[in-house]
Amino acid sequence: MKQKDPIAEARRYVENARKTLDENGELNVELCRYDDEKYVRAAGNYLWLGVLMALDAVFHVRKDRRTRVDIKDYQEAVGKRDRKLLALMNDGYDVMHLYMNYDGNQAKGVCDTGFRLANNIIDRCETMLS
Repeated sequence: MKQKDPIAEARRYVENARKTLDENGELNVELCRYDDEKYVRAAGNYLWLGVLMALDAVFHVRKDRRTRVDIKDYQEAVGKRDRKLLALMNDGYDVMHLYMNYDGNQAKGVCDTGFRLANNIIDRCETMLS
C-alpha cells in the first residue's frame, strides 16, 4: 500500500473536525458555545490526531502504530529542534486534547483556538519537511 502524504492526511483530519462541528455541533449563538459536547470531543480528537500525524512525519517519535507514545516523548523531540513549535504543541495539547477531547469544553472560543493551533502546528511541520 502506498504511503499517503502525512501533511495532507493531517489536514484531512482538521477538515473532518470542521465538518463534525459544522454539521452536527449546534452552535448556541447567544451563549457562543456548542450545545452538544459529544461533537466537541470528537472534533478535539480529530484535531489532536492530525497534529500527531504531522509531528510524527517530522520527528519520527512513533516507531510504529502499535507503540503508545507519551506526550513527554514529543516534547523532548520537538524541544531539541524548535522551541516555538514546542510552545504551540504544548498549547495544542492543552486545548485540543485536554479541554476539547477530555473535558468537552463547549465554548466556541476554545474550539476556534484548537483549530488555529492545529493549523499553525501542521503548517510549521510542513515547512520543516520542505
